[in-house]
Amino acid sequence: MRVDFIKMHGLGNDFVVLDARTRQLPDIDQATASAIADRRTGIGCDQLILLTASEAADFRMRIFNNDGSEVGACGNASRAVALLHGAPARVETDGGLIAVEPSGSGASVDMGEPRFDWDAIPLAYAMDTAALPVGWEGLDQPGAVNVGNPHVIFFVGDVDAVPLETIGPEIENDPLFPEKVNVNVASVIDREHIRLRVWERGAGLTRACGTGACATAVHAMRRGLVEREVTVSLPGGDLTIAWRSDNRIVMTGPANEAYRGSFEWSDYA
Repeated sequence: MRVDFIKMHGLGNDFVVLDARTRQLPDIDQATASAIADRRTGIGCDQLILLTASEAADFRMRIFNNDGSEVGACGNASRAVALLHGAPARVETDGGLIAVEPSGSGASVDMGEPRFDWDAIPLAYAMDTAALPVGWEGLDQPGAVNVGNPHVIFFVGDVDAVPLETIGPEIENDPLFPEKVNVNVASVIDREHIRLRVWERGAGLTRACGTGACATAVHAMRRGLVEREVTVSLPGGDLTIAWRSDNRIVMTGPANEAYRGSFEWSDYA
């Protein structure tokens, strides 16, 4: 079976998009998703995105990390999908309904409402998510926010000085996080600007993480460190994050289509 794909990226966070809204594809399991995402033997991507029909929205978006694990949300992929769809749409995800709107060379995405309750992150047991009483090798008292995916956020003096490639997987897999966790290290530059690096669960170091930018911005706003709209600078570029008065988060930034191709499904199944 020959399958078409679209290679896209948002600030260098790259995706293989499979559009099954009008064409039935075989079921995707963890092994198949991981094989397609492999950069040496597959097409290669941070996340595999599957678009399907939905009864609850205009269409559904499923998201698989490059280790094959399925997650509930991806902000950068949401902008890419908005660009591909070419019109405002409501999108069903495992993290909840979101709204996307293409604009110029990118898109704005209504990412929904942040969740702060310990069992919504989720954590293994109850604690204050505004400042978790835990630490790892000099990183301590992170905030925790769920924006479709679970995130912990550490504020540091210099994001580049943190060995995120070594401490990231340790925190990601800590028993405190039963569904694992995304690890964000951030520096507040001023009240309208944050620098951010992210270790993404199931994907590793990434050039950009849209849900990480949302979680970090909201946590900084919750602590009164920044205004309700900020620029978040990641290694791949900038996103604008606004936490509106109705409690919903809006993320705005670029997205790009790189190329299109096709492959034999049996090569990866």
